Amino acid sequence: MSTLAEALAASQDWGVPHASAAVITADGRVAASTGDQDHVYRLASVTKLLSAYAALVAVEEGALALDQPAGPPGATVEHLLAHTAGYDFSTPALRAAPGERRLYSNTGFEVLADLLESETGIAFDAYAHEAVFAPLGMASTSIGDSAAAGGSSSTADLARFAAELQEPQLLDPATLARATGVSFPGRRGVLPGFGQQRENDWGLGLEIRGTKSPHWTGSRNSPDTFGHFGQSGTFLWVDPRAGAALVALTDRPFGPWAAEAWPPFSDGVLDALAAR
Repeated sequence: MSTLAEALAASQDWGVPHASAAVITADGRVAASTGDQDHVYRLASVTKLLSAYAALVAVEEGALALDQPAGPPGATVEHLLAHTAGYDFSTPALRAAPGERRLYSNTGFEVLADLLESETGIAFDAYAHEAVFAPLGMASTSIGDSAAAGGSSSTADLARFAAELQEPQLLDPATLARATGVSFPGRRGVLPGFGQQRENDWGLGLEIRGTKSPHWTGSRNSPDTFGHFGQSGTFLWVDPRAGAALVALTDRPFGPWAAEAWPPFSDGVLDALAAR
């Protein structure tokens, strides 16, 4: 049986220019790591985890409300976060009525960011920094020019964020529980890179593993696992049943290599955790 350090070392054989990874346990401790923890990577859609968290802080502060109208007629902030507003992936075109289907959409997150800016008078990146990054000590993290996919961060910073996702300090635990529960359950949809899913479960900006197959997490990840992956070759998941989170960042775009490498990598980490 591999140790955690040995399990993480597998990421150094992925044939990528740079790879960094860390396991964060439920008590917020980095149990093992590999690669340069301070190297800054483009996050692509892992940005949505950070943007969603900033939006949830805004909900608790009263700047936004989940049932607040937003986007197309009949849609709300919750629809935007849960990818059920009906938007096309990257344009304002509508492909379904709100709540009808799970249509993964960058547009929805851009609309959400614009709404938060209009409600607070603060640029979205600045709000995220003030509400999330600075309190958590995430000095290398930025949303950049897109709340959907413009972020950058380091493994060390995302380890701090993964600790927050397990033991929240910036949100009421009930808010996080709401975010990690399924919004609009039973919606069919495409999981980018992994095809049509009968139940494409999503919470409030966080993807939920549920019964999806194939998937970018491991076969041993529980259905309660939540997180996100990015087309820049990045991912973060939290498995509440395992009591741990895994961050893995690379600078090789997502492709067949990642779909093949990531699930057994996650399984190796989970096996090592179980053996401790």
